[in-house]
Amino acid sequence: ARMGADASKISDALDKGKTGKLDRKKASEIAKNLPKKMAAYADAFLGEAKGDTVDMKSLFAHFEGKKIDQRGIFQAIKKANAPKAASLVFTDEELKKAAGIDAMAEKPRGRPTPEQAEALKKQKVAKGKFLDECRARLGLSKKDWSDKKMTKAIEEFKKSSAEAEKKKAMISLEPPSGTRDFFPKEYAVQKWLFQKMKETAKAFSFQEYDAPVLEHAELYKRKAGEEITAQMYNFIDKEGAEVTLRPEMTPTLARMVMQKMDERGEIRELLPLKWFSIPQCWRFETVQRGRKREHYQWNMDIVGVPGVTAELELLAAVTTFFKSIGITGKDVGIKINSRKVLGAIVEAAGVPKEMFAPVCVIIDKLDKIGPECVTAELTEKKVPVESSKMILRAMECKSIEELAELCKGKVDMTAVDEMKTLFAYAKDYGFADFLIFDASVVRGLAYYTGIVFECFDRQKKLRAICGGGRYDRLLSLYGSQKEVPCCGFGFGDCVIMELLKELKLMDKVLEECKRKVDFVVAPFNAELFGAACSVAAMLRSGGFTVDMMQKAEKKVRNAFSYADRAGATYIVLVAPSEWEKKAVTVKSLRTGGREDEDRGEEIALADLVAKMQKAFSR
Repeated sequence: ARMGADASKISDALDKGKTGKLDRKKASEIAKNLPKKMAAYADAFLGEAKGDTVDMKSLFAHFEGKKIDQRGIFQAIKKANAPKAASLVFTDEELKKAAGIDAMAEKPRGRPTPEQAEALKKQKVAKGKFLDECRARLGLSKKDWSDKKMTKAIEEFKKSSAEAEKKKAMISLEPPSGTRDFFPKEYAVQKWLFQKMKETAKAFSFQEYDAPVLEHAELYKRKAGEEITAQMYNFIDKEGAEVTLRPEMTPTLARMVMQKMDERGEIRELLPLKWFSIPQCWRFETVQRGRKREHYQWNMDIVGVPGVTAELELLAAVTTFFKSIGITGKDVGIKINSRKVLGAIVEAAGVPKEMFAPVCVIIDKLDKIGPECVTAELTEKKVPVESSKMILRAMECKSIEELAELCKGKVDMTAVDEMKTLFAYAKDYGFADFLIFDASVVRGLAYYTGIVFECFDRQKKLRAICGGGRYDRLLSLYGSQKEVPCCGFGFGDCVIMELLKELKLMDKVLEECKRKVDFVVAPFNAELFGAACSVAAMLRSGGFTVDMMQKAEKKVRNAFSYADRAGATYIVLVAPSEWEKKAVTVKSLRTGGREDEDRGEEIALADLVAKMQKAFSR
């Protein structure tokens, strides 16, 4: 049998409420109970699907043409819907009653006495009556839920309740799901990454800005047709305002730019605005490799340039950053397309303009769910099948020339020419080896209006590394009197870290981020601790970083060991004989010699800072 033959029966069993959606957890439970081959098909579909619900039409499109076992499906649904012992909930009164019945008699080791036998008999009757009452309240049959099974369920519930109470009393040491702790080692790597991003942005003359992580929820709700609104960490604050932890930075940028406008809608700043930031963003998404519920995102945006030179500058910055961390065009590629071209094609296919944004959100899933599911979702949005075919044909174009041929006579060719210009300039800029034309790239966000781009690893092991494009109409959506040309990109911190690991570059990064300090100052004994503090203060005033040992080490070898592990370049020993002469002993820890072979150099306090500044300048 094929899915199409009994689709309605299967659909009714899966979706009794006729909602067109299936709870993802329920779908996973059904998939576990399916026959082996069908379970593999289901797992593949669930791996690609997003969100907490599964679209029924997409599910059926995925199974269309595949051999199925109807009986196996219905059995899997029945098993998934059947109550589980772990899901049964008993009241406190029932638990007390069960404990009382258990206390009525104990099972004897040997043959029971007449009194014990009588007690056991009464206990059995009471237990049977009690379990019947529990089954009646829970709506369970004795056939499916025997006394033995019910007894086990009560024991499991008592155990899970006890564990839950124990967990309540404990404080979880793990961060909330989808978030991260940054211990000093991890934080050093993050700061290294951010510094590389900042250096790149500043090399391209961008100015840094920031804004509150708490933003007006309305900023995101105005952008219709996006999944992002369903992923927000939003709430009503104590003043009754609807706010959200920002899921992305671009609407905030738009809000801030509009503050710089006069009453005529003119921006009162030197144009173009070239701003960058590295904000923390929050989205309630399914956690997976390279995707968290919080992440930091490097944003670079140019405001006030209508031509492709702005996109060119942004792409040059992205590729410059890659090169700065050892990643080349052989490792990553940047797919380029134009939403303007796609808009013209969609309109030529007979799709109304107001449907363009929702259609883009669906097309953006093409790589993840395939053409059949995309067609199914477009059909759900009332897009005719022939129109869907025309749109998908455009998505399959392998070159700008092929796209131009398809568009000839149907759409305005200006947007195609823009892409040709961008590729030509990229050669002059020296990063054309990174660029690839890909007609299927549309970016999911509704506000893009022109060229869009998305960066990927060429081994195709990871999610998109970064993405962006032109969004000329976003400020108008928020009330700007005139259309303001804007373009920018977002570059998350999670996927790039995974890529560094994949390319075996992380060891080099960790070495660069190792703990380092110029000096460790070690007092010989407790009496010289104050003297050591004065030496540490003297070195810090000279511009050095200093780790002051918090207690005197009787064994010099221990002081050397600490200084070495702390990443010190030098250790300064404050000992009695040298201190009497107003001097200290300084030893280099980075020359390769052992402490017993090189006792260091005695340096007068008056010369210490000047001499060490000279040593560090070599």
